[in-house]
Amino acid sequence: MLRLTPVTKYLLIANVVAFLLFSVIPGGDLFGLHFFMAQNFHFYQLFTYMFMHANIQHIFFNMFALWMFGCVMENVWGGRKFLFYYISCGVGAGILQELAQLGQFYLIASDQIPGFSLGMMTTVAQDSAAVLNQWTTVGASGAIYAILLAFGMTFPNDRIFIFPIPVPIKAKWFVAFYVAIELFSAISTSTDGVAHFAHLGGMLIGFLMIRHWNNHPEGLNMDRGSQFFSNLKSQWDRHQHKPSGGWGRKGGKGADASRETDWQYNQRKKEEEEEMDKILDKIRKSGYDSLTPEEKRRLFDFNNK
Repeated sequence: MLRLTPVTKYLLIANVVAFLLFSVIPGGDLFGLHFFMAQNFHFYQLFTYMFMHANIQHIFFNMFALWMFGCVMENVWGGRKFLFYYISCGVGAGILQELAQLGQFYLIASDQIPGFSLGMMTTVAQDSAAVLNQWTTVGASGAIYAILLAFGMTFPNDRIFIFPIPVPIKAKWFVAFYVAIELFSAISTSTDGVAHFAHLGGMLIGFLMIRHWNNHPEGLNMDRGSQFFSNLKSQWDRHQHKPSGGWGRKGGKGADASRETDWQYNQRKKEEEEEMDKILDKIRKSGYDSLTPEEKRRLFDFNNK
């Protein structure tokens, strides 16, 4: 059984609570993402829409994928980086969905209004307020698809099942399969009520982020800032409670002899980070299965600290 990691657990709880809450309380529509030219649009909706879902099936499949793939990626990246990725991709998916709706609005208006131009868009939008307020996007799918992409890029050769295919396929083909479906659905003329551009947008933002992190591995550690301030606090505490010289008591090292010095602590953390960088590089090049049992243990121990 896949262990439920902390950030994934809280995201699951937040989504389920929001779904149940706004199923019984009126006014939940204002937390969905409206078209930015509609009267009901607010900037906070770029965040809140990720926690809104249309129905039971919608939230079930999103939360199942979040549990299945989110726990794995949180173990690999750590909680802070995983949450940053999830929220960033969700917001980015919403922005790209807004751009897609802008294109849709322009095409509809230019088709129905003779002599329509870009300068007329604001006026037409005001006259079409009732219709545009119905253009609402809800769901965590943009962030979820970004997590699927992250799994496929991190573990490209791991095999998973896709219903109704009876045999397991590699994760990289799994991701390619979903990209192809979403791309075909997005460019088709049929309207199925699904925000395909948001799905593709989440994957695009995720792809760009992962490529950036791979090219700048020095930025992978999201805890370095907090470590810096922890070191400052540690130095201040030692300065406040220890005599100058750093040995603690007269006549020897005293009670603090067994404690790590700042230099020892920093050296140990540096060695741990270098070891993790090597393991992550190995995952990116050859996949998670290429790790030895000891390397897998070190990876999970490091992320659970």
